[in-house]
Amino acid sequence: MSASGMTTANKVTIVRILLIPFFVVEVLYYMKTGNDIHRMFAIVAFATASICDGVDGYIARRFNQKSELGAILDPLADKLLLVSAVVLLSLEASHLGSIPLWLTVTIIGRDLVLLIGLVVIQMTVGKVKVRPRMLGKTATVLQMLCVLSILFKCDRALGEGVFLMGAAVAAFCTGGSGLLYVLDGMKQLSAHPTSSPAAEQ
Repeated sequence: MSASGMTTANKVTIVRILLIPFFVVEVLYYMKTGNDIHRMFAIVAFATASICDGVDGYIARRFNQKSELGAILDPLADKLLLVSAVVLLSLEASHLGSIPLWLTVTIIGRDLVLLIGLVVIQMTVGKVKVRPRMLGKTATVLQMLCVLSILFKCDRALGEGVFLMGAAVAAFCTGGSGLLYVLDGMKQLSAHPTSSPAAEQ
């Protein structure tokens, strides 16, 4: 990190976070009014935030701008964007299709389990080691595609069956990646001395 202040990668991540409330407001306005301008703004905000996810990661790697702040903000931005999107789009609206409730529950359930696990490991071990998984990245991409399918109304054009099949694959990858992260967390806990039986006095 440069001495002059916050890295460019972190600034891009903060822009992603600031786009989230704008996205939420535009989706809500579209649900209420059916005015397509709000749907277009929502699509632009979501797409821009999603693209910036790759941009800040590239900048951090290419220009050696990895930082502890970035390690916290980057996944936080991802979770805030996707969770707000899937929750909003799970609501029944006359102007939009909806994301299946079981996919929403899978996404939120996995994130809650991982959050609790991170807190437990941090309190027990003192440091959390998160190993990125390809299945987790795949799940994130599929979740984004489900959101964009609803916003672009592709779910209606392709047919409900095709959309539900894609949502099922997203749910499978989401649950599977969650299981892998849980197993990683259990290994970290089991390797720590606090997991061993206390010696008798």
